[in-house]
Amino acid sequence: MQSVSATSEGEFERIGAAVQDAVGAAVVGQEEAVRGAVICLAVGGHALFEGAPGLGKTTLARALAAALRLDAQRVQFTPDLMPADITGTSVLRGSPAAGESAFRFEPGALFANIVLADEINRAAPRTQSALLEAMQEGTVTVAETTHELPDPFVVLATQNPIEMRGTYPLPEAELDRFLLNLRFEFPTLEELTRLAGRPEDEATGGVEPVADAEDVRRMRVQVRSLPAADHVVGYAARLVMALHPERPEASERVREFVELGPSPRGARALALAGRATALLAGRHALAVEDVREVALPALRHRLILTLDADRAEVTPDDLIREAIERVPKDPR
Repeated sequence: MQSVSATSEGEFERIGAAVQDAVGAAVVGQEEAVRGAVICLAVGGHALFEGAPGLGKTTLARALAAALRLDAQRVQFTPDLMPADITGTSVLRGSPAAGESAFRFEPGALFANIVLADEINRAAPRTQSALLEAMQEGTVTVAETTHELPDPFVVLATQNPIEMRGTYPLPEAELDRFLLNLRFEFPTLEELTRLAGRPEDEATGGVEPVADAEDVRRMRVQVRSLPAADHVVGYAARLVMALHPERPEASERVREFVELGPSPRGARALALAGRATALLAGRHALAVEDVREVALPALRHRLILTLDADRAEVTPDDLIREAIERVPKDPR
């Protein structure tokens, strides 16, 4: 199948819709997670998938790679996983006796377009730190040599928010590198019926490719060139400010329940993911509605709450929704 170009008007929307349809053929339900994963790929950001086992997190990642003809690697994160297991290592090749030996770099699992980091919070902090450079810089450094990762490169990490024994909480610096935090919900009765009737071996094998890596790269150019009015970008910044307890615009509940508000990356995530949302809807400029649509997945993992919030059963989503209602679209 010939891939389509993302350069002409409306092609971003068509490619995005085609990818969502192709992935939807393998993943039953989870429309918001599928759309969020497409947004991450189009922006060049990473996604953190959260949900109980069996809800389609791994299937979504594999289907996304198949729909875009991208190389994919799955890494099962465990406490004994070492940094070299994911970054790669230098191996001595040849015959030392003959004087023909040399060290050669053997790439690790990170050298793929889409890396599924399964149960990322089970890996030790040392291994998570090795992942940090890859997510931020698109490179890995081994034996003082820096190696470029493929383009595009996206990490889709999963964690089970229920089973936390034997896990290492992700540090704030690593959480902040994820563009979106996507929740996987339990299926409806209709969706569960469809899943129950599906053959066990039916998964991503039937996903038809609809685009390729070059299309993804062109989509990323479009995202960054989409116009945005000052008051819309300002809205994203004011929304982030409203979630900082020390700011005068913060609500009483934010002051009481938030320990640390989103970093400046949160405002950038709102603007970038919002641009992709606008293009997927066929719009030619970023709107406040686009920022609002991505606010929950873009900010929920960037809010650090107090112990009082846990006791009061207040969630990051609760506070973000309140901020969306309180912050005016245009302060003028």
